[in-house]
Amino acid sequence: MLTPSGRRYPIVLDDAAWRERLRPDEYTVLRAGGTEPPFTGEYTDDHTEGVYSCRACGAELFRSTEKFDSHCGWPSFFAPGSTGAVEYIEDRSLGRVRTEVRCASCGSHLGHVFEGEGYDTPTDKRYCINSISIRRVAPEMASDQGSEATSSESRQRGPV
Repeated sequence: MLTPSGRRYPIVLDDAAWRERLRPDEYTVLRAGGTEPPFTGEYTDDHTEGVYSCRACGAELFRSTEKFDSHCGWPSFFAPGSTGAVEYIEDRSLGRVRTEVRCASCGSHLGHVFEGEGYDTPTDKRYCINSISIRRVAPEMASDQGSEATSSESRQRGPV
């Protein structure tokens, strides 16, 4: 599978493998671009220290140090945990331009990013992320989880 910019995602599975790996509600959001209802996700009001990884592939995406309360109904971050962790896609699905955020490792839908809303954060950005798209792990577990997921995926790659 290719990214919108034409590069290959590092983690590629066919649709059947994603459906086997993910629960139906996870698949709907991560692979079909759905959205969980507001104020229902497990991380919306969570302030536990940790690293948020992609629920589909385990790649590190965000850190609790970048999480803030926006009161929008979904977990909010002011920046990804590292450069290149996410990719951005223009989204015109609701009759207006928004910026979709996807996992740069597997292409799974995470949510959207909004700018210029006046939040008192270092970036004035709000990464509005579906709880169901991420999984929080303890900081010391983050690098181990990502490498295990990647090596597991390498053995299960689908057609490209």
